[in-house]
Amino acid sequence: MLGGVLLGKILRLKVMTSGTVTTSGTATIGGPFTLVATNGQNVSDQTYRGKWVLIYFGYTYCPDTCPTALNSISVALEKLGSDASNLQPLFVTVDPQRDTRDIMAAYLKSFDSRILGLTGTKDQIASVVKDYHLYVSQDKSETGGDDYFVSHSSYIYLMNPQGKFVDVIPGGAAGNDIAVWLRKEMVGGAG
Repeated sequence: MLGGVLLGKILRLKVMTSGTVTTSGTATIGGPFTLVATNGQNVSDQTYRGKWVLIYFGYTYCPDTCPTALNSISVALEKLGSDASNLQPLFVTVDPQRDTRDIMAAYLKSFDSRILGLTGTKDQIASVVKDYHLYVSQDKSETGGDDYFVSHSSYIYLMNPQGKFVDVIPGGAAGNDIAVWLRKEMVGGAG
C-alpha cells in the first residue's frame, strides 16, 4: 500500500536532452485544510507555521498499525527531549464517520499528550487524503454496521516550519528510529 506517497519522494520527471538532465518538478504532498482538533479548536494548515509538523493518518478502531505507530511516535517524542517542543505531532482520522472529536480525545489518552487528533466532515477528510496521496479504502462490514475496517497507507509525514513536505518514514518504524530520523531532518536545515 504505497498510496502514492513515495511518488512524492522518488518520482521526478527527468528528460534527457543533449546529454543534460532536466528535472521538471516533484509531486506536491500536502495542501490547505481546515479540521477540528480534539480540543475543539478549528485548525488549518496555517495553524502550525513556524513548527515542524509530524502527521500520521489512521483511525481509532484500527486494530494494529495505528496504535503501533502512535506508540512509536510517543517514544520518539520522549527521546527527542526538549527538541520535541519544535514539533507538533498530529493524528488525522481517515474514518470521520466514527472518529468524532470526543472519541479521538479518549483514544489519544493512551499515547503522548502532545499528539493532537484532528477530524472533520467526510468531504474535509477526503480532501486531505487526496492532498497527502493516501490510500484509504473502507472495507465492507459483514454485519452491515459500524464494525468495518479501513485499509490505509501507513506513513508518518514530516512537514517543515513553512508547511512544505520534507519526507516520510514507515508507520511501523520503531520509536528510536523515528527520533533519529526527526533529529536528522530537523537539524538538516529543511526548515
